[in-house]
Amino acid sequence: MKLVVEKNVLIELGYGKYQAEDIIRQAKAVMVSKGYVYYLNKRLGLVPVEAVEEILGYNLKSIAKEVPHG
Repeated sequence: MKLVVEKNVLIELGYGKYQAEDIIRQAKAVMVSKGYVYYLNKRLGLVPVEAVEEILGYNLKSIAKEVPHG
């Protein structure tokens, strides 16, 4: 299983809609820079929790949801 975060989770944490979208956008850029071109998809709204943690600087694993890896 892979832990992922979406915009709505960040909004529940207190981030505004546009700020949450920007964090997801930055996390996708982090993943692309690591060689995962899959994250170039504009419609993709789920990003690995590790990428968001890298941007925010704190642990989110307790609130991330699990999705099948494959």
